[in-house]
Amino acid sequence: MHTVVVGTSGVTASDVLAVARGGARVQLAEEALAALAAAREIVDALAAKPDPVYGVSTGFGALATRHISPELRARLQRNIVRSHAAGMGPKVERDVVRALMFLRLKTVCSGHTGVRPEVAQTMADLLNAGITPVVHEYGSLGCSGDLAPLSHCALALMGEGDAEGPDGVVRPAAELLAAHGIQPVELREKEGLALLNGTDGMLGMLVMALADLDTLYRSADVTAALSLEALLGTDKVLAPELHAIRPHPGQAASAANMLAVLKGSGLTGHHQDDAPRVQDAYSVRCAPQVAGAGRDTMAHARLVADRELASAVDNPVVLPDGRVESNGNFHGAPVAYVLDFLAVVVADLGSIAERRTDRLLDKNRSHGLPPFLADDAGVDSGLMIAQYTQAALVSELKRLAVPASADSIPSSAMQEDHVSMGWSAARKLRTAVDNLTRVLAVELYAATRAIELREGLTPAPATRAVIDALREAGVQGPGPDRFLAPDLAAADAFVRDGRLLAAVETVTGPLQ
Repeated sequence: MHTVVVGTSGVTASDVLAVARGGARVQLAEEALAALAAAREIVDALAAKPDPVYGVSTGFGALATRHISPELRARLQRNIVRSHAAGMGPKVERDVVRALMFLRLKTVCSGHTGVRPEVAQTMADLLNAGITPVVHEYGSLGCSGDLAPLSHCALALMGEGDAEGPDGVVRPAAELLAAHGIQPVELREKEGLALLNGTDGMLGMLVMALADLDTLYRSADVTAALSLEALLGTDKVLAPELHAIRPHPGQAASAANMLAVLKGSGLTGHHQDDAPRVQDAYSVRCAPQVAGAGRDTMAHARLVADRELASAVDNPVVLPDGRVESNGNFHGAPVAYVLDFLAVVVADLGSIAERRTDRLLDKNRSHGLPPFLADDAGVDSGLMIAQYTQAALVSELKRLAVPASADSIPSSAMQEDHVSMGWSAARKLRTAVDNLTRVLAVELYAATRAIELREGLTPAPATRAVIDALREAGVQGPGPDRFLAPDLAAADAFVRDGRLLAAVETVTGPLQ
């Protein structure tokens, strides 16, 4: 099994994906263990002094003015975890929680938190045992970190609360730890606080969304190319020289992908035949510009994610010179903004795909295709309601595009008076990415049916490969009305698991 080694300098997006989704094992590097021990010596020295130090010998948040005596400090650390584990709502997905745990471990191993090596090792042990704490949908404001979600994870380290075992069954955490020979941790000064103060949940969801969108944006180039082909559009607008004079890299990549898919098509260039038109509609002609702008937004989001992956987010932090200093690095604004930016571009990509689908179904704009791509229009409704479903999904995408990060709600007796709402931004982006997959699946379903209805014209070899693979996947072609939901579900799976791209790339080679 693949092993990810965690050192002091952060981790990569591929490391996060390997642990969160691939079940990779986690190992602590020797440098991380040394850094943990060195930082802990600093914390222990400060704890022995009479001077109050935030997070070590004081309360937290609005209660930071109280000095805590040594005999109460272990209780203080347990209490912060128990009281902050206050989430509500549905259980968060396993891959999100594993990403959350792994990213918190990444910061702990930086040597800036003051956590003992044995606590970090127990965090790794839980991941390696496949024990996933139960984390709830609601509880994080995205400031002072993802407090409630991280608290539920820390609670499991203490052998409290509930967790999901590797078999998917939820049981008391104490039982699962005992079954895997893991000793619950007894938290000491600063450790409870250090386990809670991070942007780990929103960052993990950002990393996974970017991975999913990398596949979906290439898939969207394919479905746009198929729709252009089905509408007998022109591929001249995809010429590289046209995109070179507006040098946005995402736009050029999308246009190149569409051109590669359409190479050898016998359907393109017929826009001057029976129903002459000077130009294709915006949803067809401007597909690279819209998808390209989304790609460039993703590039910015990836830059933010990489910087955050290299960060040590905690408050207070242990500095190399021995100081323990309060800071505001736990504020989720950098991550929250890009999560919201991505929700906007996802909504727009879904919107332009839906407009192409609607055009394919409208006999007045489809350039010779039957109404709703029906077998016997009037007797058959064809794909009329498939487009309704797609439109409903797009409408939901637009609602999900409303930014969470523009909101703030004060908490902790006005001490935490401006929060990022980054967790909320991440949760709605996750839903948006899921729904975008369905939107593209409907466009794929309509475009492939429309192409097969263009009798006497030969599609591009890449298009033919897609149609053949889609039919092999159980998605039926043109014909009388039938129960559509299974076909749409199969088309969704075809896009979601990468078979669409795999089919295209057998002909085109890797798309950009």
